[in-house]
Amino acid sequence: MRSVLGRRLAAIAGGSAITAMVVLTASCAKEEEKAPETTTTTTTTTTTGPEPTEKAPRLEPGGPNPFSPSVIAPPAPSATHPRTG
Repeated sequence: MRSVLGRRLAAIAGGSAITAMVVLTASCAKEEEKAPETTTTTTTTTTTGPEPTEKAPRLEPGGPNPFSPSVIAPPAPSATHPRTG
């Protein structure tokens, strides 16, 4: 007898949760206005080649690495175990 009542309560709670999710989803959805249709004209330009940038680092064989960090962290302290000395 108790298991039937528990199943009914669980079914009611589950159905209520699903109904609440559907209602909240439907109430939060809003229709956007359609944008007016317009015609656009596109123009394209071509370049003769890549333009050099001044910000790009120079990579030279044997030279310094521009991508290496400039700050070097101090080494970790060496810990000694009290029993091993």
